[in-house]
Amino acid sequence: MRVGLFGGSFNPIHFGHLRAAEEVREALHLDLVYFVPAASPPHKAEGELAPAEHRLAMVRLATKGNRHFMASDVEVRRSGRSYTIETIRYYLATLRQPATLYVLMGADQFAELDTWKNPDELVQLTNIAVHTRQMNAESGPPRVSVAALKRFGYTQADDHYVQSSGQTLSFVETTYFPISATEIRQKLQRGESINYLLPGDVVDYIQRHALY
Repeated sequence: MRVGLFGGSFNPIHFGHLRAAEEVREALHLDLVYFVPAASPPHKAEGELAPAEHRLAMVRLATKGNRHFMASDVEVRRSGRSYTIETIRYYLATLRQPATLYVLMGADQFAELDTWKNPDELVQLTNIAVHTRQMNAESGPPRVSVAALKRFGYTQADDHYVQSSGQTLSFVETTYFPISATEIRQKLQRGESINYLLPGDVVDYIQRHALY
């Protein structure tokens, strides 16, 4: 089984998140993608976030129609800061074997991977799939990622990269959606419509609970 982990604050989840995950799933032939809302992301201020239980509920609503998508409460249940390395260890210990694990992230996150907790262990334990709209046949991976390729010991192999541990790094070009969670929150604060930026069930949930 090939399993993807897609972490984030999902504050709120929107069509950009969902489409990127779907295209990476299809490109890498993933059987399942777990959306993992962070309870307390280390790179975000606490005041910016809706309560974790609400963000998890919105992820469940957004993913319920796709049999390949699952909402995970592993970081919401875990106390303290939410670190990806701990989530990776959890899934490696609990997934039915044999399972191949992929962590999905954006190009901006990959460029900052060096600031994450235990990044060297992370690249040795799991495959990484970077969704980006910057890649093309002439330029290869995004230029912001070149330093990270060297830093973590990746070497090119056909259409992907391989770490010394044997784990892979893939850049998957995905459809660009000019949507951001920040923009959605700002629209709500201005009293503007957020219809068609995220699933209707999530819009209803936000309005029902007066989030943001």
